[in-house]
Amino acid sequence: MKALLYLGPGRKSLEERPKPDVVAPTDAVVKITKTTICGTDLHILKGDVASCMPGRILGHEGVGIVDKIGPGVTGFKPGDHVLISCISACGRCVYCRKQMYSHCISGGWILGNTIDGTQAEFVRIPHADTSLYPIPAGADEEALVMLSDILPTGFECGVLNGKIQPGSTVAIVGAGPIGLATLLTAQFYSPAKLIVIDLDSNRLDVAKRLGATDTINSSFGKASEAVKEMTSGLGVDTAIEAVGIPATFELCQEIIAPGGTIANVGVHGTKVDLHLETLWDRNITITTRLVDTISTPMLLKTVGARKIDPKRLITHRFKFDHILEAYDTFTHAADNRALKVIIEA
Repeated sequence: MKALLYLGPGRKSLEERPKPDVVAPTDAVVKITKTTICGTDLHILKGDVASCMPGRILGHEGVGIVDKIGPGVTGFKPGDHVLISCISACGRCVYCRKQMYSHCISGGWILGNTIDGTQAEFVRIPHADTSLYPIPAGADEEALVMLSDILPTGFECGVLNGKIQPGSTVAIVGAGPIGLATLLTAQFYSPAKLIVIDLDSNRLDVAKRLGATDTINSSFGKASEAVKEMTSGLGVDTAIEAVGIPATFELCQEIIAPGGTIANVGVHGTKVDLHLETLWDRNITITTRLVDTISTPMLLKTVGARKIDPKRLITHRFKFDHILEAYDTFTHAADNRALKVIIEA
């Protein structure tokens, strides 16, 4: 089968690899029909994720058709159309019992990280019964690719961890796919202000169309002052970091109001300064999290009811043979006005 391999920092290749097979009784093998590229894949290619070793097939998002199941799988059968969760969960360990599936002792974020992932024609899914979701008949499978990772990530790590409340003021720093997914799901809680901050004017225009009340282009270097002006000098109740670089986390610390919450969503590959010299007396909460996908069933129903449309985040489509072109497009997102790319078998 064809697969996209990580070969070390800055290196990737489309190569032939053996088709995976069932290893454990609870495994399923899924034929990929649609997958995508995540910002985390780019972090891996930068060398930011030490657990991902050269030779790994990348990818942790997608939908597909069950090809084969182990004897311990009871919830699925060959031919079923399924959504693949970016998080594999055994459902039984101490962390799964706390609904912290991202820390599952035999799972967590392993796809495209410590085991081969979804940017291939077939993928082996451990703990299939608790790591796959049946796709309802008639569902838009392109839209559901967004439910593998970015929609639950934005909702759980940004909205829930950020403690967004009706009438609150919220700033989302970063208008990439994760930031925009956070924007979509933040509207469940009717905040009074949803401010989106980014360097890219095109992405800010998209944010406006998706429900941002205000946007700020931070390329002018005065984003903090602009937020303070919009909030009567107070700052925001929730600041969501959705990029994963020191400058954006620094900005969140500058714009947070007393009693506020900074919710980190971004993947950080270098150290970030925490300014306790200015925050120590301000009743600030800082949260970190890897998505647990506990919200996936709810989001499936919400998308099915057309309350939100994650398909609006898709800007480009490629056949699997052109996945290297898809990576180039996604890597240079600002030049190509790219958000999410769909890669189809």
